[in-house]
Amino acid sequence: MTRERRRIWPLVPILVGAVGLKVLLLVLNAVPFNSDEAVVALMARHILRGERPWFFYGQAYMGSLDAYLVAGAFRLLGERVLAIRLVQIVLFVGALWTGYEVVVRFTGDRRAAWLATVLMAFPPVLLTLYTTATLGGYGEALLAGHLLLWWGHRLGYEDAQRWTLWLAWGLVGGFGFWAFGLVLVYLAPVGLWLLWRLRARTWRGYLLAAVGFVMGSLPWWLGNLGRVDAGVAELFGSAIRSTVTAGSFLGDVGMRLFNAVVFGLPALFGLRFPWSVTGAPLWLAGPALALYLGALGYGLRRRDREGAALSGWLLLWSVAGALLLGFLLTPFGGDPSGRYFLPLYLPLFTFTAEALLVLWERVGRWAGALLGAVLAFNLVGTAQAALTNPPGITTQFEAITQVDHRYDGALIDFLRAHGGTRGYANYWVTFPIAFLSGEEILLVPRLPYKADLRYTSRDDRYAPYGEAVTASPTVVYVTTNHPLLDALLRVRLRDLGVGYAEVQIGDYHVFYDLSRKVTPEELDLPLQE
Repeated sequence: MTRERRRIWPLVPILVGAVGLKVLLLVLNAVPFNSDEAVVALMARHILRGERPWFFYGQAYMGSLDAYLVAGAFRLLGERVLAIRLVQIVLFVGALWTGYEVVVRFTGDRRAAWLATVLMAFPPVLLTLYTTATLGGYGEALLAGHLLLWWGHRLGYEDAQRWTLWLAWGLVGGFGFWAFGLVLVYLAPVGLWLLWRLRARTWRGYLLAAVGFVMGSLPWWLGNLGRVDAGVAELFGSAIRSTVTAGSFLGDVGMRLFNAVVFGLPALFGLRFPWSVTGAPLWLAGPALALYLGALGYGLRRRDREGAALSGWLLLWSVAGALLLGFLLTPFGGDPSGRYFLPLYLPLFTFTAEALLVLWERVGRWAGALLGAVLAFNLVGTAQAALTNPPGITTQFEAITQVDHRYDGALIDFLRAHGGTRGYANYWVTFPIAFLSGEEILLVPRLPYKADLRYTSRDDRYAPYGEAVTASPTVVYVTTNHPLLDALLRVRLRDLGVGYAEVQIGDYHVFYDLSRKVTPEELDLPLQE
């Protein structure tokens, strides 16, 4: 057996187990196909038809790399949800492998790398969710980030004169920057460390890395021609500024710190599900929480490292620091789901693996029992979430947006049978139904889904759908989980003298067979931009 095979072989059972867990979740249909994922799917379909989008529809900061990868899967496997999920599984396997290499490099201990990879392969629900369903770039961000750490560290030592690796490192950074700006929490610390480590000794390497970055990020620049300022603003959260509710800078920072401590970290540790304030049974959480907190304390205290181990330790903490700083200083910190904390898993699991090895030396097999308790906690939480469907393992934090997608087929059949192929709905209805119906049913997201009837025009992400609905002589209205909006629609339609019929299909409420076409403007809904 060659040296390379001896390095990879211990990973095989872990990767097989990780893939097996993903397949089981897909068989159980535990991860709903929601609207953000459907937008990626529609972009992939449109790419196969000749469109060339630069970014996630309606945005200027999350690139379309994921959609191009899904388009390739569609070409091979057909336009189905399973193909989308298989792309995410491949990306996750890549993140596991590269994460293993990072831990080997930073710790010099393959046992630590094996333990860290086991923890990442069977993780808390947060990581399982965002590496199974796609929101446009989380899988790519993790894979690119691990490569930036692995290759960047090599460039700081034995590969400082390896010019092709400098170019490759820049390309990965550029592609990652285009795909998802979250990659900056890896790129900035590693780039600054390389500048400090090598000073001006490898100016050619810096130049090649810069060329690679420009080449990799070229789609971002081309997509933002004439509006780079808008692209930069969205990169730092202007598109989600509505999540910030405090009236001052310090108030915003305080609110984001609250989100990090009360929502983000508990989701990271698996104490709650990303879409809920509840999670797996708390009586199971004790060993996991104790191990994680102890490992973080151990990781902070252990500064007796030298050379590569010391720089690896610094880089892991720098990634964590960059992420937390970005979370506190940008509107992304208003998100309570915990999804922006995904890059913290590699530092957390690295320190946890090191702590387990120290415990093994001191208490023997009890350390193995502790690892088993943590994995059991993660898997019980995953099973509980998967079997509680709806909502399933969902990306939807607000209960009002947690649509029971098991009724998608019934809704499509009903709309086809009753001439309801054009109309209006909310964001969480429009795009899954468009994709699953082969874009036969087009519903423009012009209705609010928030409990207070707030609405943003950014929900309307694909102009051709609006044009098709405008050209249609008839329309339907589809709402979800919103009795207040349903009552308001009834009042407005009656005030206009418009006859209609209505039906409930799972979580979907359909107003159809209108006596004449009515637009949302005519209904005078109290929508707020």
